[in-house]
Amino acid sequence: MSIWFVPRDAAARSMGADAVASALAARGEKVIRNGSRGMLWMEPLVERADDRHGPRVGWSNVTAGQIDAGIPDEQSDNFIGAVEEVEYLAKQNRWIYERVGITDPVDPEDYLAHGGLTGLKNALAMSGSDVVQAVTDSGLRGRGGAGFPAGIKWRTVADQPPAPHAGESQNAPAHKYICVNADEGDSGTFADRMLMEGDPFCLLEGMTIAAHAVGADRGLVYLRSEYPDAIATLQSAIWIAREQGWLGDNILGSDLCFDVEIRVGAGSYVCGEETAMLESLEGRRGMVRAKPPLPAIKGLFGTPTVINNVLTIASVPSILARGAEAYAALGQNRSLGTQVFQLAGNIARGGIVETAFGISAKELIEDFGGGTRSGRPLRAVQIGGPLGAYLTPEKLDVAMEYEALIAAGGMIGHGGVVLFDDSVNMAEQARFAMDFCVEESCGKCTPCRIGAVRGLETIDKIRAGKDVEANTELLRDLCDVMTQGSLCAMGGLTPNPVLSALNEFPEDFASPVIVTG
Repeated sequence: MSIWFVPRDAAARSMGADAVASALAARGEKVIRNGSRGMLWMEPLVERADDRHGPRVGWSNVTAGQIDAGIPDEQSDNFIGAVEEVEYLAKQNRWIYERVGITDPVDPEDYLAHGGLTGLKNALAMSGSDVVQAVTDSGLRGRGGAGFPAGIKWRTVADQPPAPHAGESQNAPAHKYICVNADEGDSGTFADRMLMEGDPFCLLEGMTIAAHAVGADRGLVYLRSEYPDAIATLQSAIWIAREQGWLGDNILGSDLCFDVEIRVGAGSYVCGEETAMLESLEGRRGMVRAKPPLPAIKGLFGTPTVINNVLTIASVPSILARGAEAYAALGQNRSLGTQVFQLAGNIARGGIVETAFGISAKELIEDFGGGTRSGRPLRAVQIGGPLGAYLTPEKLDVAMEYEALIAAGGMIGHGGVVLFDDSVNMAEQARFAMDFCVEESCGKCTPCRIGAVRGLETIDKIRAGKDVEANTELLRDLCDVMTQGSLCAMGGLTPNPVLSALNEFPEDFASPVIVTG
């Protein structure tokens, strides 16, 4: 009997995947709910195999009505053939996403059958110090945007003694924490969500390896409230992992005792910054802390704390399973391993692309993304989220890696790539950036809190044709103050999209318009 695979990912569900799964079940078919392969323009992508682990063929954009009319076959217009041979997938190099779209996300046997826990078992056979060295040797850098070497952060935490919570007696229990920042708030990014919905055990395994490496006993995942499916799936995975002995006391028969809990954030963008996240986790308003002390030395509740984002921690199991040297062989310069790029905006084939650092933005957009969805000429590409600079089509030969993008005036951020065709007004996009900062600033530092408000007002004056030359100079000065004086990246990076729009598309600021709210 054939097995049908229907994604349970939020993107697929939004396109009717639940109804498709119900229609197949109503016909007596065996259905497994997997994650999404990341080819979002094909959702719901339904796959069929002769056995659970055998090769699959697929159909794109399946509807419940199509199922009601009869089981799809190879003659159907939406038949795509062998899924693994689809060029979009075949050209990728999946380390983080190696199981996403393949396994049932909350089936522990499926996880083990596809290599799960290999990394953790290898790590437990090593000393914590050797695990830290392996992560260091791999060249893994933080995937949250800053690109700080993960091994250095882990080594710093490992070198600290556990500490009781701030304010408690020195005789109180001492702790170290692993905190995963899953407050994915950048526009055009969804890789964290898809990983947590499609392979949550991978995240938990990575956290457990980190705990062994640095001597932590507690883990928290700070997960945004806008991701209800991810919350539910990850919580189920935590319960199952405890039952399997993958979390809790004496994990896999070792001396390691470590458990994980979820904390749901209230939707503040600035809580993507690590110290603002800590404030929120401790029950206060999410506001950025001044450094030092570093969170690695005095973090959550005053204890040594590893803070990484989802993709950083999810990279660790495959590094320990396949070897640090193999991981470091991917990428180029100081950007090693793979990055999960997210193609969004006005793009023909939006979705997930995991490949080695060094691929050009042009390759991502044209070879994988297929250009604009509208068919109109591409005008601008924003890389790295709402605080990333806009690149023109002439600058897309840049390599997608940390230093190359910085040299080109951009940043890789969380790997988001958002396209705009020639119908976009870039003055409006610049205004959006300042308005976004007005709404999302934590309010702690003056350059960000006041600068964004004044910046918004100044852009409106320029667009209205009022003292354009003087206000343009004022806007540039204001951006410099925000860049140099803001406490964190919220205010410090907001000028990036503003100045790139102003520099690359000055004509959009030249025509007076009536600006409304």
